[in-house]
Amino acid sequence: MAAAAHDRLVIAVDGPAAAGKGTLARRLASHLGLAYLDTGRIYRAVARLVLDAGSAPDDEQAAVAAAEALRPQDLERADLRDEATGEAASVVAGIPAVRTALLAFQRRFAEAPPEGAVGAVLDGRDIGTVVCPCATVKLYVTASPEERARRRHKELREAGVESIYSRVLADLIARDERDSGRSVAPLRPAADAVVLDTTSLNAEDAFQEALRHVEVRLRQRS
Repeated sequence: MAAAAHDRLVIAVDGPAAAGKGTLARRLASHLGLAYLDTGRIYRAVARLVLDAGSAPDDEQAAVAAAEALRPQDLERADLRDEATGEAASVVAGIPAVRTALLAFQRRFAEAPPEGAVGAVLDGRDIGTVVCPCATVKLYVTASPEERARRRHKELREAGVESIYSRVLADLIARDERDSGRSVAPLRPAADAVVLDTTSLNAEDAFQEALRHVEVRLRQRS
């Protein structure tokens, strides 16, 4: 039986691209036995549907139609991680009507995690500020633009994708400005979020630091 809503553990993990929040969120979910949702994939899937339809990412009508037609299997597409989709997702995510259409999906996941899980970990840009403002734990994972660009460049090269570091850095900075400057759900830490700077941390160190904060919060709640 699923836990009562007030007992459910919800961890919000926010931050800019390539800061390591996805890796961290997945590991926290696995370690704690929680359901996991990469909310960025939702926007990427919508963006991919828009691009596949031959529409521009800033075409509000096309983007809202794609959001309303989104199916769970669309989140499993293998082409959601390419740079074109990522850039389009950042544009799509700035459309208020798209965010409204997808908000209910995300909240349902947190409130009623699949397979009877006792809680959920959601990562994205506005989980702690908009999607789950009452999350048990809020983490804001960040790193310097240069380090994030280095990680993304390495990831692309290892995947066999041609990549130029300077272009990756410029794209990340532009995306940060767009995400932080949008009028709806801008990228920013929640007032009560723990800011975790991973610039000089490896994945293991980041996980241990995040887990420490989760355990402290759980002790406070018990």
